[in-house]
Amino acid sequence: MVTVRGIRFRRLTLRSATGTPQRGVPTNEPAETTWFQNNYVRLAVVARRTSMKKIILSIIVAALALPVFAENKTLLNLDKTGVAIQGYDPVAFFTDGKPVKGAAKFVSKRDGAVYLFASKEHKATFNAEPKKYEPQFGGYCAYGVSRNKLVEIDVDAFQIVDGKLLLQYSKGIRDDFNKDAKGNLAKADTNWTGLVKKKGK
Repeated sequence: MVTVRGIRFRRLTLRSATGTPQRGVPTNEPAETTWFQNNYVRLAVVARRTSMKKIILSIIVAALALPVFAENKTLLNLDKTGVAIQGYDPVAFFTDGKPVKGAAKFVSKRDGAVYLFASKEHKATFNAEPKKYEPQFGGYCAYGVSRNKLVEIDVDAFQIVDGKLLLQYSKGIRDDFNKDAKGNLAKADTNWTGLVKKKGK
């Protein structure tokens, strides 16, 4: 008996009157059965190749999906309730030039973070262009990220660089960052991708 893809076939050996094995002798077996008997090796090879193609295809699909999963990760500096920037209004850093505490009645949610605003106008401004106003590097210290570390921030040590909101651990650290703002920002941008992949959710 021979099994091909779960189907069992009987392999025939025909003999002459003297007992000598004969090949190619017509039989009364159905044509379909005879065809399978004569081609079972070829069928087995095709079956194995088909299975291998499916396995390879599955591996390729899984590999292509990995970057997508990575891109979907987020890494945010939030308090225990999910509030970003310690409850300060992200738009106020741009419009008022200083940290302004947000109000619980003006709230927006984005990518798992809760943002509070000092006014409904600021909330509307943020909702229209959230990427413009949300802090860089998930709200972590920009200088820390440039050193491949996640560090807390002091909202008074903020700065706007190239139209982006950067938060720093302290004013002294902000001064260190500004000694080579362009270079440190480039390092932070490079490191951030790795930090998100490693520590993001």
